[in-house]
Amino acid sequence: MELPSTTTIDRINAAGIKADYVIELVRNTVLEDLDGGIDVTSVATVPESQRSIATFGSRAAGCLAGIDIAAAVIEMVCGSTVSSFERLRSDGDRVEAGAVLARVEAPTQLLLTAERSALNLLCHLSGIATATSQWVDAVAGTGAVIRDTRKTTPGLRALEKYAVRCGGGQNHRMSLSDAALIKDNHIVAAGGVSEAFALIRKMAATLPIEIEVDTLDQLQLALSAGADVVLLDNMTPDMMRSAVAICAEHKATSGRDVILEASGGLTLGSARAVAETGVHFISVGGITHSSPILDIGLDLQTIV
Repeated sequence: MELPSTTTIDRINAAGIKADYVIELVRNTVLEDLDGGIDVTSVATVPESQRSIATFGSRAAGCLAGIDIAAAVIEMVCGSTVSSFERLRSDGDRVEAGAVLARVEAPTQLLLTAERSALNLLCHLSGIATATSQWVDAVAGTGAVIRDTRKTTPGLRALEKYAVRCGGGQNHRMSLSDAALIKDNHIVAAGGVSEAFALIRKMAATLPIEIEVDTLDQLQLALSAGADVVLLDNMTPDMMRSAVAICAEHKATSGRDVILEASGGLTLGSARAVAETGVHFISVGGITHSSPILDIGLDLQTIV
């Protein structure tokens, strides 16, 4: 396999994704599909010299993410035999059913070998972007921001979190080292909220610290400890409104702003009610771990 074109590499890097990571991922994806052999069907039925123009088309309405990843697959499998890869829509675009997303000319045999790997990635990432955009639309005008979590597919985190950004959401932690998130098991292990907070602050003086709470009493402890962000876990909208009021009182007496993030048990149908409580963020693990794909196909249009 060859490297993607300079254009594709530059676009991937500009999107905040490391091109080397994408190249390794694509190589492993294609090699997994071939499993040490060849594409028997395509090699048997398609003359090696035949070339085609093919289009990527959306079969449903949604939000696009991963067009440059699909380009990387095609370019790595087809190499210098790709005459062109024309991007007709961009990541982050809202697309309608029937929209033509990209057009490529390359040897038919190689296009068909690359087809499934390219579509697996493109459909999956566009599905995440589409789900994220639905959540973003649901809370529009409230000031609340949709965020993802670390509930990602192993090995695909950078791409899945990129897809969230394409859908209008924001990323939470990319890794365990970005920020501290004190959860219930940390509290048990450390002996309490204050103890856990103090231990982390001793190790990392400037690292943002978020504390997960599921009661208003725990919220008070988190505020007293000095949390920068508090995650309200599985709280009802009424409890969240009370939490917002408590934080407003805390700011009035301490001068410190505390960010509130809602998480756990949330649905698209309840998103707006949660956003209207005044929380700053709504984190949704489902947009990365459970989003259905956006149905996209690759169709041969012209045999050259």
